[in-house]
Amino acid sequence: MFGLVPFASRHDLAKEENDFDRLFDVFDEPFLTNFKAPDFKVDVKDNGTSYELTAELPGLKKEDISLTYEDHYLTIATKKSEDNDEKDEKGNYVRRERRSSSMSRSFYIDNVDEAKVTADYKDGVLTVCLPKQTEKTEPSHTIAITD
Repeated sequence: MFGLVPFASRHDLAKEENDFDRLFDVFDEPFLTNFKAPDFKVDVKDNGTSYELTAELPGLKKEDISLTYEDHYLTIATKKSEDNDEKDEKGNYVRRERRSSSMSRSFYIDNVDEAKVTADYKDGVLTVCLPKQTEKTEPSHTIAITD
């Protein structure tokens, strides 16, 4: 005996066609639109006579952090590598893993006295003090006009 086969209405066929067409729409979207590169949180304060920058860098050692000030840009760069080797009694690898990560952020900070910049790293927080240059005003003088 024959079984009953449901009949798809015209509306159901149109819906299935739209679902199929939507599969190809992903090729128009940018690759990894929700991907966010790893970075770290930074606060910059103007204290009047200096700028104070604090960066959260948990899990890093002082040796993993590079700090430069060049052309009015303060750059904080980090690089960390880990090697986990586990061997059995014979010295053969049971597991060997390697990890490496790096992050970098730059900030435009003008009017800084480069010779007096200091930095401190404690409990995963980097604090950078950037004293402002003291503006030296030239004494005004009268300029004579000649004939």
